[in-house]
Amino acid sequence: MLVDLLPRLWKRADTPFTSLADESVWWVSAIRDDWEHAGRPFEEELIDAAISILQELAPTQGEQVLVHQDLHPENVLAAEREPWLVIDPKPLVGEREFALAPIIRAPELGHSRQAVLERLDRLTSDLGLDRERARGWAIGQTIAWSVDSDYHELHAETARWLLEAAA
Repeated sequence: MLVDLLPRLWKRADTPFTSLADESVWWVSAIRDDWEHAGRPFEEELIDAAISILQELAPTQGEQVLVHQDLHPENVLAAEREPWLVIDPKPLVGEREFALAPIIRAPELGHSRQAVLERLDRLTSDLGLDRERARGWAIGQTIAWSVDSDYHELHAETARWLLEAAA
């Protein structure tokens, strides 16, 4: 279902939404302070990796489209006018690989190393996207979002699995 929804959401980015590049700069500037404020809930190496990845990916993006930065099963509803409606988009303008991050980490789809990596591999393969860029965006956004959430443990574990899965 999500594989079929993503291409329908990717519209050319002629809109006034925040860019993924700008959002990444903000994450990089805030992530370490947020992590310290949260009581350092996981190892600093994850913060360092996320910052490095975000700094590398943001300026080297491919085609810019409208992306949904919070697409996971709980934000997809059955509907009448369309089979499925997507809610709570938190829109950004960025490359397609980024849009896979919330699906890759979605614990409601299974929280294990195997489940996370299978989602990464299936999504990138089925959609013809760059696996390493999608993996990097998933690490960066997962850590950026983890420090301000109740999911520190789950997100840190997901980021560790993704870091270990480097090509």
